This record gives sequence, structure tokens and C-alpha cells, in this order.
Amino acid sequence: MSVSERERVEDVLEHLEILRRHLSHEGVPGETVFDAVNRRLSAAIEALQAGGTALPERLFGDEWPLMWATRNRIAHGYRHIDRATIELTVERDLPVLEAALRDEHARLVRGVSDDS
Repeated sequence: MSVSERERVEDVLEHLEILRRHLSHEGVPGETVFDAVNRRLSAAIEALQAGGTALPERLFGDEWPLMWATRNRIAHGYRHIDRATIELTVERDLPVLEAALRDEHARLVRGVSDDS
């Protein structure tokens, strides 16, 4: 059974909500939070790609390959993941990602097609 675009978007949004909760844990060692954020960021990007590239390419255009490269860096355990890059991604890019996904989710809930 294939997963609908709506289910994919909901899955990504769930990962991002958990990521945000990780960021709010004061008193947890920084490396633990950094690792948890990395894993959720990777899972969110992977969930977006799960049904193919049409949805992420439509939503994020030329940015999608950069997003996928970030996921690869995290998921394949490259020796060094630049903390500043991930922090900047979370601070600057995550709100844009979330906004696009929430807009897409609202569109899918309304049942609006791309042709409308």
C-alpha cells in the first residue's frame, strides 16, 4: 500500500514537532540534543522523499538536492557533521520548511489539486 502525500507531509511534520521538543530540553547535555536533532532532521527529510522526489521537488525546487545532501551527511554517519551548519539550518531553514509543509497539508486537507 502506498502512502499518500498527505500522510507523508503529516509524517514529516511529526518529526519536526519532536525535533522542536528536543530543542526545548534545558539541562540535557548539548551533544545529546544535537544528536537527537540530527536524527529527527534526517528522518524528516527522508520521510519527505519516501514516495519519490515529485513532492519535495515541487515544494522546494532547487533547494531539494541540498536538503537531501544534508540528510545523507547525517544518515550515513560522516565523520564530522558541522554543528554550526546544523544550528543555522534549524534556525533559518526549519521555519521555511515547516511553513511550506503546513501550507501543503492545508491544501491537501482541502482536497485542492495542483491543477486547480
